[in-house]
Amino acid sequence: MDTRNSDKIFAYLQKIHDRFEHISAELSLPETAHQQKKFRGLSKELFSLRALEEKFHQVRKLRDRRADAAGLLAAGEDEEMNALAREEMAVLDREATALVGEVEVLMVSDPGDDSRNAFLEIRAGAGGDEASLFASDLLRMYVRVAERKKWKAEVISTTYSGIGGIKEVILYVKGTEVHKFLKFESGVHRVQRVPATEASGRIHTSTVTVAVLPEVEAVEVDFNPKDIRIDTYAASGPGGQHVNKTESAIRVTHIPSGIVVTCQDEKSQHKNKEKALKVLQARLFEHEKNRQEESIAQNRRSQVGSGERSEKIRTYNFPQSRVTDHRVEGRNFNIGFVIDGDLDELVAELSASHVRAQIEQKIRSLNA
Repeated sequence: MDTRNSDKIFAYLQKIHDRFEHISAELSLPETAHQQKKFRGLSKELFSLRALEEKFHQVRKLRDRRADAAGLLAAGEDEEMNALAREEMAVLDREATALVGEVEVLMVSDPGDDSRNAFLEIRAGAGGDEASLFASDLLRMYVRVAERKKWKAEVISTTYSGIGGIKEVILYVKGTEVHKFLKFESGVHRVQRVPATEASGRIHTSTVTVAVLPEVEAVEVDFNPKDIRIDTYAASGPGGQHVNKTESAIRVTHIPSGIVVTCQDEKSQHKNKEKALKVLQARLFEHEKNRQEESIAQNRRSQVGSGERSEKIRTYNFPQSRVTDHRVEGRNFNIGFVIDGDLDELVAELSASHVRAQIEQKIRSLNA
């Protein structure tokens, strides 16, 4: 067993235990019960810490038992007792190693966010028409991911380019642990290939941005209805006469943040409004989450963890039939499998490296 790492993990669990005890004491106060917002927030935090609080007691019990065995070994003169003590310590070390592994998984998991459905916002970036065509390819890729996972995928809003590509699309994906699987897709996706319109066979490089936003309930987003402006207009693009001639399209603007959401794919203005408000709630949730993370520590907003879209995360190289994810070192992935929605191997690699990075970061924070 790595004693140093075990000690760091226990120090982390001790802090969790102290916080758990503090929140429990606050919740027991009569004045806290009368502050509903504070009470709900503390109750939610207490629930999120409960699993690690249980691990704290398990780890502490193992450490105490090992200390007792080590004490017997140090003081014992009976060889038979010494052998039993060494055997006991070896068993406890194996149990501790397994328990530390369980703690590490809990340290970086967020059951609340991981279990959420998600909105994927796909936008054509640099590269003109080729970027919009690749945005269409990525939309199909994520729809195939949903089909493979037995999830439900629904297009919320689409803005088309002049040649049939997509300038922007919002895809709603519903199912089991959708956000846990798709959260690593946030960022800039770069494609290198020969466009169908390129007569000389020259390879073009284009980019598409993807943002993955967890779906949230209305009660989780606190905003004043007076801060919302809702405009209606006639939809454009594919959809038939009814969609194009009636003012069924909705534009929702959150004035304080400047966030704008449009939805025009439904014939019903009511349905478009309902969908647009759901996307707005998700964007406001992510906006507030990122703001809080920035105020705590800038380095917590890593590309994998927060959806930062300032640099490329993945390159799709069609001439060489490979996909390179720049967060995974030392290997490439089959482009045919990936474009067909088989992201399991890639996501497993990203998840493992994410866990390692988050654990190191949390342990480092103990010395901050």
